Amino acid sequence: MARRSPQWINSTVLFEALIRYQEGRLPRSMRLWVEHLLELEGDAEPGSLLPQAQVVRVD
Repeated sequence: MARRSPQWINSTVLFEALIRYQEGRLPRSMRLWVEHLLELEGDAEPGSLLPQAQVVRVD
């Protein structure tokens, strides 16, 4: 049987997976899926995958 790969990914599901990946709360199978999807190195510590809000002060 041929391997199946997704044709599209629900952005809400991906966003939640990225948050949980950064927090280290993903099951192994989902962690491997995110790493494969985003071509990440599995040995590295999960860094910031999502853009951080930047506060701009206007005085």
